[in-house]
Amino acid sequence: MIKKMRRRVIVAAMLAFFAVIMMIATVVNAVNYGIVTRRSDETLNAILSYEDDITDRPGPPGPPPGPFMGLPDVEANYMTRFFTVRFDTAQNVLSASTDYIASVDKEDAVKMARKVLDGGRTRGYMKEYRFAKAEAEGEITVAFLNTGREQQSMISLLLLTAAVSFVSLVIVFILVTVLSKRAIRPYANNIRQQKQFITDASHELKTPLTSISTSLDVITMEHGEDEWTENIRNQTVQMTELVRKLVTLSRFDEDMPLPNKERFSLSEAAWEIVGVYKPRIDAHEKKFTVDIEENISMLGDVEAIRQMLSVLLDNAIRYSDEKGEIRFSVFKKRSKVFMEVFNTCFYETPPDTDRLFDRFYRPDESRSSKTGGNGVGLSIAKAVATAHGGRIEAICPSGRTMTIRICI
Repeated sequence: MIKKMRRRVIVAAMLAFFAVIMMIATVVNAVNYGIVTRRSDETLNAILSYEDDITDRPGPPGPPPGPFMGLPDVEANYMTRFFTVRFDTAQNVLSASTDYIASVDKEDAVKMARKVLDGGRTRGYMKEYRFAKAEAEGEITVAFLNTGREQQSMISLLLLTAAVSFVSLVIVFILVTVLSKRAIRPYANNIRQQKQFITDASHELKTPLTSISTSLDVITMEHGEDEWTENIRNQTVQMTELVRKLVTLSRFDEDMPLPNKERFSLSEAAWEIVGVYKPRIDAHEKKFTVDIEENISMLGDVEAIRQMLSVLLDNAIRYSDEKGEIRFSVFKKRSKVFMEVFNTCFYETPPDTDRLFDRFYRPDESRSSKTGGNGVGLSIAKAVATAHGGRIEAICPSGRTMTIRICI
């Protein structure tokens, strides 16, 4: 139990840190992407304006002599590499300017521009270029800006944040693993003290209970049985059973409650329990239906499984309505083994099925006092199912039927 708690602490801490660091890395890269894209778009806007100025100036068509000077930063103008292609409304090429780039010729420029027109987007990325499309006065201009360095910078930042995130996760995992033991130490000490108390109290209670039972036998032999001795005997039996169940629960709280697991026939174990409880069910005049699939085997502790099935059938007998119905089924679905106990019942208010497996929880105190329940049996059933790597659930939607299902 302590190991499970420590693992949960580690998993919770790592998930929280992973979520935080992923959020930070995502925000950093998203902001960087937005800044780079915005700057590229501003440069493309300057290029498109520059191209309009070239078109409107008098003289022969073509770029003006000298470098591109469309940006306010003079040095940035010399570092800007771009090309443009102009089309008419019928998408016929009017001109293609590649004077400010060396890696693209006019033929490739036209091909890339036509891809932009076919794609329908006004802005975006194409390989290492950022493009923009503008329409004015019956002409379509597509400008491409070389953003290879900027894209490489974004990739480098992405890889850097991924590496930092991974290293941080490893470091935090080591720290959490080391510190988690200290963090749960008070809880672990409390659990050990509780287990020790239950064990010691159980041993201490066994002696007086045995003495009471022996003395009661002597009194009965000398003075005969009456309502008082019968009441003492019933209470002694219930107390002895409660002590036994508490010891069982304490054992299941250990880190390895079932050290000697082996493969056994679940079908045979289920039929054995049916044989034990069928006479009692018949005595209460309840309808009993059994559906146990043959040749089902599982890996586990056969005695613990028998105890779990006994708890479920005993619970169904105690809390089913008078002359009600009980159904017991065991079957295999895919690779999972299912055990179900169904019984009719009558609760004025449907019980809280989430708390039904808590220790000493009883949904109806008045009925529990009549049936002799102590609220520990289903806790044992849950402990057995959990120790076998399974789960247990209770379904009581209307308060008229109760189904307890175990999946292992």
